[in-house]
Amino acid sequence: MEKCVQFSFFLVNKPGVLTTVFSELAKAKINVTALSMMDSMEHGVLRMVVDDPKTARGVFKALSVHITETDMLAVTLSNRPGAAADLCDRLATKHISIGYMYCTGGARGGKTLVLLKVPDIKKAIRVLEAGSKNGRRDMKVKLRRPTARKRVARR
Repeated sequence: MEKCVQFSFFLVNKPGVLTTVFSELAKAKINVTALSMMDSMEHGVLRMVVDDPKTARGVFKALSVHITETDMLAVTLSNRPGAAADLCDRLATKHISIGYMYCTGGARGGKTLVLLKVPDIKKAIRVLEAGSKNGRRDMKVKLRRPTARKRVARR
């Protein structure tokens, strides 16, 4: 598990707006790790986690998109029935509330990345790491460590 940055922004509900955002991220070779989108009549709220937040900030600035940044907890779980329930139970037992959460899709038998908005990320990490050290297979959380991203020089 790790702390990561989530970008949130409002987008007008018009054809091509999402295409522009995702195309510019692709041109900058930024991978979207997870996303969630909510809509209303006038606009959509897009939340996303990317593999290169620093470069993404530049892309969003160039697009004149106003963003907010939120620290999130990213946890890799087994893609199995009950994995999210186990995670939520472990946090609830220690009185850690979850403001909201979303996850990536996972392949059958594979892994899924869960993003959590919690009030105290350090405490949540301590609780989850302590649980995974107990060796309880039914509640084991696979730790996700940040990986260095190699940039290829452009010519």
